[in-house]
Amino acid sequence: MSELGERAAALDAADELAGSRKQFVIEDDVVYLDGNSLGALPAHVPGRVEDVVRRQWGELRIRSWEESGWWTAPERIGDRIAPLVGAAAGQIVVGDSTSVNVFKAVVAAARMAGEDRDEILVDATTFPTDGYIAESAARMTGRTLRPVTPADVPGVLSDRTAAVLLNHVDYRTGRLHDLPSLTAAVHAAGALAVWDLCHSAGALPVGLDEHGVDLAVGCTYKYLNGGPGSPAYLYVRHAHQDRFDSPLPGWNSHADPFGMRADFEPAPGALRGRVGTPDILSMLALEAALEVWDGVSIEAVRAKSLALTDFFLECVAAYVGEGRVESLTPPAHERRGSQVALRCPDAGDVMKRLIERGVVGDFRHPDVLRFGFTPLYVGFADVERAGRVLGEVLG
Repeated sequence: MSELGERAAALDAADELAGSRKQFVIEDDVVYLDGNSLGALPAHVPGRVEDVVRRQWGELRIRSWEESGWWTAPERIGDRIAPLVGAAAGQIVVGDSTSVNVFKAVVAAARMAGEDRDEILVDATTFPTDGYIAESAARMTGRTLRPVTPADVPGVLSDRTAAVLLNHVDYRTGRLHDLPSLTAAVHAAGALAVWDLCHSAGALPVGLDEHGVDLAVGCTYKYLNGGPGSPAYLYVRHAHQDRFDSPLPGWNSHADPFGMRADFEPAPGALRGRVGTPDILSMLALEAALEVWDGVSIEAVRAKSLALTDFFLECVAAYVGEGRVESLTPPAHERRGSQVALRCPDAGDVMKRLIERGVVGDFRHPDVLRFGFTPLYVGFADVERAGRVLGEVLG
């Protein structure tokens, strides 16, 4: 065993989260480093979904809206996610996709800011859909959209700024943006901050309440392991809930949903973020998946995440020929999410060869290898093997 292999074994032996891996379905011969795209399957979820289908749907049928808690699932599961993003109960509702929730949040933020503020800022490096949604929201609310890098946001904020949509972690590079200071700058300008947490929730502390975030959205199929296409969530800070004006009002967000009234009266609290009938099968699969977080500290997850990514970069430096790859991920802990992105000229082919050898990451056009580190099921021996196989493939 190599020196790095011996260190990996020692680190795994001391890892307080090592026992979490047995809660997931991952083959022993696979190193799964794509949890930043799709989290692994928690082992108990299939049985829970079978119960939802066979008993709750198959036997109880319509009674399950009350007897199985289907009707209250969006806010109940929201309260389950809340501690993972630093939010008190009653501020998160689960449902719809990330894109739909981004639209709700940006339009609502612009409306709350007032008509005299005619500009929306959007992260110029954001995942493309966020940019598309922001552009549509700007047209719908009569604002001008201004793309700007997160680092440049403080310098361009003004009394024209209505809302700012930012990503907590850059999906391509893994760069962690400074949510506390950027939120403070947005507030100092009198605007509202909307954060996309898709690549941070479940991987590191967020502190939505602590840092005064106005609105936030996120997916649940990455580090929260909710399954493909699992519903997203919307955070509406308590202070804004009575004036949150959703552009997508539906019968589920009505104060009297079964009154079937022609006029719309918004429900109290975060329930205003609901729209239509919840996707119960996916939602209850997510609820079951979240049980792996019972007794787990997000601070412990963050500490292991940084240790894993540090060790991976060390393994890459040791096993990969000099100049063969370039890390796009910041080395400083305070600027790093839970992934490492490596630039490689033949990245697409390299990733195919890695996957053939049991190391699963992903490729982003045109030349980026992405490796996501989910501390609940990735160990240090996995990291050492991934670095060693990468060196062999590139060698």
